[in-house]
Amino acid sequence: MRTIGKNRGLARLADADGHFRMVALDQRPPLFDAIAKAKGITREQVEYSDVTAAKRLLVENLAPHCSSMLFDPNFAVPAAIDLLPPRCGLIMTLEEHRVEETAGGRKSRAITNWSVEKIRAMGGDAVKVLAWYRPDADAAVNEHQKTFVREIGEDCARHDIPYVLELLVYPFLGSANHTADYVESPGKLSGLVIDSVREFAKPEYGVDLLKLESPLAANGLPARDGSAEEKAAQKEFDAIGDICRERSIPWVLLSGGAVPEKFERVLDYSYAAGASGFLAGRTIWLDAVLKNFPDRAAVSASLRKDGLNVLERLSELTTAKGTPWKARYPVFTDIKQEGDFARAY
Repeated sequence: MRTIGKNRGLARLADADGHFRMVALDQRPPLFDAIAKAKGITREQVEYSDVTAAKRLLVENLAPHCSSMLFDPNFAVPAAIDLLPPRCGLIMTLEEHRVEETAGGRKSRAITNWSVEKIRAMGGDAVKVLAWYRPDADAAVNEHQKTFVREIGEDCARHDIPYVLELLVYPFLGSANHTADYVESPGKLSGLVIDSVREFAKPEYGVDLLKLESPLAANGLPARDGSAEEKAAQKEFDAIGDICRERSIPWVLLSGGAVPEKFERVLDYSYAAGASGFLAGRTIWLDAVLKNFPDRAAVSASLRKDGLNVLERLSELTTAKGTPWKARYPVFTDIKQEGDFARAY
């Protein structure tokens, strides 16, 4: 059973009904690339002030309409922490976006000079970590990733703060479809996604909320028409739902930059399997940046019109079909007199 601190933190991420309607803006390379394309420059030419300006626009226009937001410490916090509404939960990312690529797989690490302790100290409601993982990677690489995730889980337990773990399968270095950033593969193997969830749902990692990719490519998901293809696809989502239900871990979906209509279908399948919401970014705000930056007024106008339209559609679907999360607090049967709780906690 989760502690009071972890339950209270998770409650800060959800809306009043227990649905997680969360917006991600901790993206770094994807936002660098969007700004570069919008300005007709290279990623290396993107200035720090461009990134902070873009993130400020995202918070200003989207934060009032979601249950919580995902920030990174080096860009989003200095850009827009003053704009985050008090009622909007704050998830802080911990992982460095630069990973160590080896022939046997990817190794993650934390952002330099950043920690769970600092996230708790600044008032963060939860810690988020992205772990690149595939079960068929080199054994030493996977052991590194498991240790990385486990040690952060121990820190989160020590500081009594919720642990949000994002899992992404990736292409091996040198493969035909290799990319450093996340691009959903049309030939994604559902077993890699499901087996990754099975591993990190184990209690030893201390995960409180899973942020997951679709087990099947969003662009290839069949319509919800009762066909044999739909039923086969649903079984893949159900496998994830069964694991999370057994471990009492709520789960949400990442958008991976899918177009809104495709992501809505991912959510539809996921909600049928017991998912509790979304933590999405590019699907909501990427077009506004790509088509309008550095014109800040135009970016804002696009976010208020198209971005909010997408966010509202996702929220309505979540309210209608998502499984609400509800905190389970301990029963204080051993608390008999004044001082017992303070002594025991």
